[in-house]
Amino acid sequence: MERQYRDDVTRTMAKAFQTEIINGKDRGNVPVVNLGACSFLYRRENNVYLVAVTRQNVNAMLCFTFLNEVVALFKSYFNKVSEKSLKNNFVVIYELLDEICDHGYPQITSAEVLKSYITQKSVRSKEKDGDASYAAMEKAKAVSMQVTGAVQWRAEGLKYKKNEVYLDVVENVSMTMSHTGTVLRASATGVIQMKCFLTGMPELKIGLNDKLEDVGGGQERTAGGGHGRARSKKDIELADLQFHQCVNLSKFTSEKTISFTPPDGEFELMKYRVTEGVSLPFKVMPAVKELGRTRVEYDVKIRSCFAESQQATVLRMRIPTPKHTAKATFKLSGGKAKYVAKNNELVWKLKKFQGRSEYTLHAEVEVRSIHWFPYDRVGV
Repeated sequence: MERQYRDDVTRTMAKAFQTEIINGKDRGNVPVVNLGACSFLYRRENNVYLVAVTRQNVNAMLCFTFLNEVVALFKSYFNKVSEKSLKNNFVVIYELLDEICDHGYPQITSAEVLKSYITQKSVRSKEKDGDASYAAMEKAKAVSMQVTGAVQWRAEGLKYKKNEVYLDVVENVSMTMSHTGTVLRASATGVIQMKCFLTGMPELKIGLNDKLEDVGGGQERTAGGGHGRARSKKDIELADLQFHQCVNLSKFTSEKTISFTPPDGEFELMKYRVTEGVSLPFKVMPAVKELGRTRVEYDVKIRSCFAESQQATVLRMRIPTPKHTAKATFKLSGGKAKYVAKNNELVWKLKKFQGRSEYTLHAEVEVRSIHWFPYDRVGV
């Protein structure tokens, strides 16, 4: 499938990409390839390649952001981007491609707005000519207001019998430890996910208990806007903040509060990164011994480092095993464990993990032939 927004790139260049990249030489994971006078910026989703072709020196990050938005838009229409889904929805796809880009410049890619006048149904109901033209004019007016207005991510006239707002904070901790248990490097990335079902055009405000630094100001500011307060152990310094387009950035800069009119449904409000003061939620102490040429013994102890009043749920630990493992036997102080031959690993699952507690796993693995395998890759 192809959509040309300018006449400086011909269809033969798309065939060149197919010959050189898909069916030709292996260029590794390089997302930008130059062939002749054209630059190909592409990403792969399942078995589908999405390619942007240009002869100019364009902003590469803008192109990749646009391709990511296209993938997210397609998923919102038909859930999965695959060869079969593209063939079944090619009419809708061409309609979307006509709307999201104009003469090579990205336009609106919001699924909420596009779904208001581009439906997934390929066969539409028949209407009288007068009614159809009037309805088309009304839809065009509504879309124009959303595109040119300040709130293009939320449709007007939403009504719910019950107003509901859900907020989840999801964090991923990445940590490197030495063999003695010393933390060498630690960082955490977080996402604030929200799900809103609200009537009208509400404005929400969220305050943070973090500590932020004014760029160039030399002073530290708290989420409440205060200056010069001594750092507390509970303060969290956030970096690399990324907000959804619905957030009022001017209010955040002046008041350090997140003020926004939310989209309808589920969305990511904010992304952030923490590089200082990252606490270790769990401490893993593995020990691996070779017992002859056909047996390996594992002793793994995991201890929770958070408060006793808190509780973790559905914790999985993956322990790599050597290739050609025949079987594994376990002795556990809690949870369940099994050997997954497909991934060459032991999987230890704990449904509940109370704070300030620990569990142990003792396992013996029998192998048909010993190969080198990493002892230090035990992950939670």
